[in-house]
Amino acid sequence: MRIVMLEPLGVPESTVLELAKPLTALGHEFVFCDKKLSEAEKLERAKNADVFVVANSPLSEDVILAAPDLKMISVGFTGVDHIPALCNEKGILVCNAQGYCTDAVAELTFGLILAVYRNILPCHSRTKESGVKDGLVGNELRGKALGIVGTGAIGNRVAEIGKAFGCKLIGYSRTEREESKQIGIAYRSLDDLMKQADIVTLHTPLTPETKLLINEERIGMMKQNAILVNVARGGVVDSKALAEALNSGKIAGAGIDVFENEPPVEGDHPLLHATNTVLTPHVAFATEESMVRRCGMVIDNITAWLDGKPINVKMGMK
Repeated sequence: MRIVMLEPLGVPESTVLELAKPLTALGHEFVFCDKKLSEAEKLERAKNADVFVVANSPLSEDVILAAPDLKMISVGFTGVDHIPALCNEKGILVCNAQGYCTDAVAELTFGLILAVYRNILPCHSRTKESGVKDGLVGNELRGKALGIVGTGAIGNRVAEIGKAFGCKLIGYSRTEREESKQIGIAYRSLDDLMKQADIVTLHTPLTPETKLLINEERIGMMKQNAILVNVARGGVVDSKALAEALNSGKIAGAGIDVFENEPPVEGDHPLLHATNTVLTPHVAFATEESMVRRCGMVIDNITAWLDGKPINVKMGMK
């Protein structure tokens, strides 16, 4: 088998090749990638590949069609909305690395919450200007209603951390999970959660059902002193409506790690100019520990598939 990386996985070549030894020891060819490739470079590299290794960059149908022997794609990421549905039509197995960044994303969620709640960025600027705290008094987490939209692994980890802070836990998910209830999450309808939460934090995948789930109407349901945190997918939120709510003072603040497209974010994006908003360039998943973990999962996916027992399957299973 010829296993081809089409983008870097954020770890050194020596680490990747060490993790790939179970594959190369069996005679499989493993082609490493250490830079972002152009579409033309991907098309050339795809030729004669049996397996693609990708992360979160969009994968075009043309690249898939350029690999007539392609049988499997191992995605070093949780979401697979950047992988064409063509894989289902062609029976190309797509496996993800779900769970590799649960702690990383949950921890950045609270980094954004605290940055907004305690005015960390304005305080930093004020201090460098030899200023004082006037007008920068923040809020505490204890006693606040933490509204978690999406109670999968990441949502549950956010709940555990929120519980340690003394938050009241409320949640929304299409499926109510017993393990979430055991942590202390009380399920609500989405509209009720938007009305009751002091902090709304999003942990749901982007699907046709969740696109613009947090729209103008639902943002309008939020308390005036509430904040919104999005570490899920940019398309889940109506960015224009959110920016308008922030700039008009209808809600108190936001922490945003994801946008409709991958950063760099265009200069005219409404959230770049929204008040009391902390922005990060899609880094929630990115820690040294999570990068190594996802690389190991990518290799494990391929190994399991070769053994006839595929794991973490998201697409292409007939």
